[in-house]
Amino acid sequence: MASRTDPAGPSSEVVSSLRRSTSADVLDDPASLALYSADASNYRHVPTAVVLPRGEDDVAATLAACRRHGVPLTMRGAGTSIAGNCLGEGIVMDTSRYFDAIEDVDAGSATAVVRPGVVGGRLREALAPSGLAFAPDPSTISRCTVGGMIGNNSCGSHSVAWGKTSDNIRELEVMLADGTRLTLGPTTAEQMAAAAAREDTAGRLHRGLDALTAENLALLRTELGRFPRQVSGYGLHELLPDNHRNLARALVGSEGTCAVVLRATLELVRPPVHRALLVLGFDGDIASARAVPAILAHAPLTVESMGRKLFAGVRLHGARATAADALPDTSDWLLVETGGGTAEEARAAAEALARGIGMPVGSDPRAVVLTDPAQQKVVWSLRADGSGLAARTVDGDAAYPGFEDAAVPPERLADYLADFRGLLGEYGLSGVSYGHYGEGCLHIRLDADLSTGPGVDRYRAFLFDAADVVARHGGSISGEHGDGQARSELLPRAYSPEVIGLFERFKGLWDPDDLLNPGILVRPKKVDADVRWLELGVREWETAYSYPDDRGSFRQAVSRCLGIGKCRVDHGVAMCPSYQVTRDEKHSTRGRARLLFEMMQGDVIEDGWRSKEVLGALDLCLSCKACESDCPVNVDMATYKSEFLYQHYRRRIRPRVHYALGRLPQWARLASRAPRAVNALSGGRLSGAAAKRAAGIDARRDLPRFAPHTLRRQWRDRPAGPAGVRGTVVLWPDTFTNHLDPGVGMAAAAVLEDAGYRVVLPDGPVCCGLTALSTGQLPLARRTVRKSLDVLAPHLAAGTPVIGLEPSCTAALRTEITRLLPQDDRARTLSGLVRTFAEQLVDHTPGWEPPSEQQDAVVQTHCHQYAELGDDADRALMRRAGIRPAEMSPGCCGLAGNFGFEDGHYEVSMSVGEQNLLPAVRAAGPDPLVIADGFSCRTQVRDGADVQAFHLAQVLAARLDSA
Repeated sequence: MASRTDPAGPSSEVVSSLRRSTSADVLDDPASLALYSADASNYRHVPTAVVLPRGEDDVAATLAACRRHGVPLTMRGAGTSIAGNCLGEGIVMDTSRYFDAIEDVDAGSATAVVRPGVVGGRLREALAPSGLAFAPDPSTISRCTVGGMIGNNSCGSHSVAWGKTSDNIRELEVMLADGTRLTLGPTTAEQMAAAAAREDTAGRLHRGLDALTAENLALLRTELGRFPRQVSGYGLHELLPDNHRNLARALVGSEGTCAVVLRATLELVRPPVHRALLVLGFDGDIASARAVPAILAHAPLTVESMGRKLFAGVRLHGARATAADALPDTSDWLLVETGGGTAEEARAAAEALARGIGMPVGSDPRAVVLTDPAQQKVVWSLRADGSGLAARTVDGDAAYPGFEDAAVPPERLADYLADFRGLLGEYGLSGVSYGHYGEGCLHIRLDADLSTGPGVDRYRAFLFDAADVVARHGGSISGEHGDGQARSELLPRAYSPEVIGLFERFKGLWDPDDLLNPGILVRPKKVDADVRWLELGVREWETAYSYPDDRGSFRQAVSRCLGIGKCRVDHGVAMCPSYQVTRDEKHSTRGRARLLFEMMQGDVIEDGWRSKEVLGALDLCLSCKACESDCPVNVDMATYKSEFLYQHYRRRIRPRVHYALGRLPQWARLASRAPRAVNALSGGRLSGAAAKRAAGIDARRDLPRFAPHTLRRQWRDRPAGPAGVRGTVVLWPDTFTNHLDPGVGMAAAAVLEDAGYRVVLPDGPVCCGLTALSTGQLPLARRTVRKSLDVLAPHLAAGTPVIGLEPSCTAALRTEITRLLPQDDRARTLSGLVRTFAEQLVDHTPGWEPPSEQQDAVVQTHCHQYAELGDDADRALMRRAGIRPAEMSPGCCGLAGNFGFEDGHYEVSMSVGEQNLLPAVRAAGPDPLVIADGFSCRTQVRDGADVQAFHLAQVLAARLDSA
């Protein structure tokens, strides 16, 4: 095949053909090719082009173009595949953008009809009012697609009760590589004979399948379908008359190698209304595995394994920390769920199960029952993050997939684990394990060396030995993630040559020209070929940040992202607000990390730090930092963006908005000399419009108005405060509080003084450098912080607490300054002294109570506080003050400092605000109490809902005044 860059080659021709014949988005720009070159596996394949189909006609036209030009087609959903299942060097077809309709839900027959691109979590939400559910629930359910679940035969936590995807498929409508459309499902002998009599592609296929089955009945019954999680290879046992010759279910797990799914009719289940979560503690995973057969005898809904090592080095705060603390004090746990018509019935079932295995709740500290749905949800979220949490070892090293989901019959699990642990020891490998122990499936990522040739060679040897261990215990090399490139070459270790031959025969009947996802399952690619970590090499990039959590390596920092895709959840979460609006892969944390990775790789993204593709992807990053908290591997895209902007514009002219808003503290100090005149100019119709154009600010935004008197000026004119029986605290006068909203500072001082503190301001101007950081002006940020440290020196020496009021600035003082100035001891000292307003009052002020008055409120937690500081203290302070926050999904306000002001960002900014915050404010009534500690959040509420929002300090101070 000619190179994809050859303008006369088939790559160029197929792209031109696709653009002429389809209404699909056809993408072959460097950024798109980079984005789709990897999934959540160890592999990298740069495609020829990416197609986003809008319907069946686009699928047919794409297949026709691929046939005509001899270019293979690989199907892709959310790209969460861990085995390299959805990577290809031809055309990659992504169904998740447009081909994602839920066409019908029939509660009477308990079925749903869906297109392949529908996200599993979205389907679950749509079904919830009917009390029905599509049973498979892999940990990626919030973003994986039903088409992907069909491709891999996904299972999830509750397959013990309701089976894997193949067990929940009623019918599939598919298109073969030659364009033939078929509807598949259970098939009687008469139907098979009638179909086989046809003189067309369908007839040839049915004749071949009938003969394959009839000639190999014994083989299919003895080697395949032996236990539920045997999903490696093709599900040929589904062709047996015993299984109703179910062609649809035989196709599930074929990983897009046989046909393209156009529509699926799903069988639904009705889960119990109430559930109880029994958590059983064990000393070691082998001990927990030995308990599984006895637990299964009580017919639980699920039996999942999770260990304490999974959380080593991970920041848990809020409900997640509380939930982790509630688990038994052991190294390993089994999560056993029971159900019932009432909460009491569910709990009784859990307690009966515990008694039945000799671990009675109440008398055995290793057994705990959780009945609060919210607490259960948090525990399950920790378990769902396992694939990401396990991506780092206890020592912080990277751990990789590849042999992460082998399964054996549950009664063999403990012995398999013991042998597998022995093999790991022989190879000097380690990893944190977890898994679906109720079905004998073990998940583990290993700290293999995949960055050097010898390391990859050794890993290859390990994979074959590990496959032999699985086969010795009667297991399946894949237990739910499919074989992909990671395991297809290993299949002969688990199956006889005869079965391997049947796999090839089966593939040939469906796709005789090997057009669909070649190299997967049959005639496989090498398990050690195309390893993306090896291709990246060992070159280090000179950076401005220190990256202490990644051993000073920007390459390692970017490589944190393994493609798990939790950032692709498009609603109800904090991470990746711009992706939630655009649903464009390049606006996800994963997409941006992919482009940075490819920038370092250098063959698709060729311009290094000058890359326009990376700049374009980062342009809509709000630097909200939610990824640092929500991403299971703590990818910090805000820092990577700051680094990239610094390097990209180094010794070059920057965008105007960088000079305007990136240097806001400097402009604010100038404006403070004549604030009224500045406000008059910025607020004038003509002068204001000119100022916005000059500054690169969107015309629809109002420019911030400077306070007539800064906080520092008001402080000088203020009567001396009390001496303070609890000692002194320093109030940090950030730029927003000092120059734009000084009332917040005055209110905070009043409350802190009421609590018994002497409140002082620094003796000179201070700044955390945040606006310079967010625009990548890192030398300016360093100079700013160093000057502030000089001003603050007496307070640092005295160990005086520093109280931050603006969450983004407070977070910068606690975390960013030590990364920016890693060798400066004063930065570390200041970081340790910084507290939020609420932390000081809740955690360090015993005996003081705020004025209490019962009141409902809409509360917007600032993104940086959510990600880096936590809001536990704020919630506690509000409870004590009688403030009842409305239930609201976490999420960004959309303004995000300079982001929402920048020209070209307005629509995305407001759309992000409409995800959570602005609808909640409107729903709260005509005169709601809105609490938002961030200046940006308060501005967005004003602009988007015409409501004034307040800092928590202002709410409490107003109550002091009225008392």
